Amino acid sequence: MEQIEQIKRSMKALKITEAASVIDELLLEAQKKNFTYQQFLAKLINHEVNKREEKHLEKRLKWAAFPEPKYLEDFRIEEQKSLSQKQLNQLKELLWLEQAYNLLLLGPPGVGKTHIGIGLGLEAIHKGYKVSFIGMDDLVQVLKTQEITRSSKLKLKRIINSDLVIIDDLMFMAMDRNEANLFFQLINKLYSQSSLIITSNKGPEDWGELLGDPAITTAILDRILHKSEVVNLDGDSFRITHLQTIFSNN
Repeated sequence: MEQIEQIKRSMKALKITEAASVIDELLLEAQKKNFTYQQFLAKLINHEVNKREEKHLEKRLKWAAFPEPKYLEDFRIEEQKSLSQKQLNQLKELLWLEQAYNLLLLGPPGVGKTHIGIGLGLEAIHKGYKVSFIGMDDLVQVLKTQEITRSSKLKLKRIINSDLVIIDDLMFMAMDRNEANLFFQLINKLYSQSSLIITSNKGPEDWGELLGDPAITTAILDRILHKSEVVNLDGDSFRITHLQTIFSNN
C-alpha cells in the first residue's frame, strides 16, 4: 500500500492527477481481468487524456460565453429557402475557419443568424478552437471600459486570443467617432489572426450608418471583406412563425 501511495504522490507531482485518482480502482480491475502491463498502462493513460480533454472543452465553452447553446442540428433548414443543407454542411466543416476567412450572416431579425453563428461556434469549440461570442452593444462597452475595469480588460484579452470571434447584431446601435475608432483597432488586431462571424440585419454597404466616419468605415470593411463569405438569409421570422400562444386552438 505504501508503494501505491508513493506512486500516487509522484503522479500528482507530475500533474497526472486524474490517473492518480483512479489507480486503485484500475489496479483491482486489472487483477480481476488479468490485464497485461500494456493494457493497464493504456487504460491509465487514456483516462488521464480523456479527463483532460473534457476539462479543456469545458474551459473553451466557458470562454466562449454563449448566451445559450444553439446546435446546427436544431436549425430548421427547411424553413430557410436561401440556404441549402449542402451549404450548411460545408460551413459546418469549418474549412473557412482553417483558411482564416470571415463569415457574414445577413438578414432581417429572426431568420436564424445568431443560431447559425452559435452553432458554428460550438462546432469550432468541439474541434479544439477557442471561440468568443459577444453582442455588438456589449463589445462597445468592453472597448470603452478596457482601461478602467478588470472584467473588460480580461474579456478583451480573451477576444483577441480567440481563433474565432462572433460579433452578434452589428447594426444594433450607432457609434460615435471614438467608439468606431476603438472598434477599428480591435478589427485591425484580429485581421489575419482570427476569423470573424458577424451577424447583421444590414449589408456592409449600409454599415457607414453605424460607424459614421467614412475613413474608419472603409478601413474596417477592407479588413473584414478581404477574405470573407457572405450568407444572405431571408424569409419570415422563425420566432414569429413558431410563436407559442397562451390561447387554446379550440
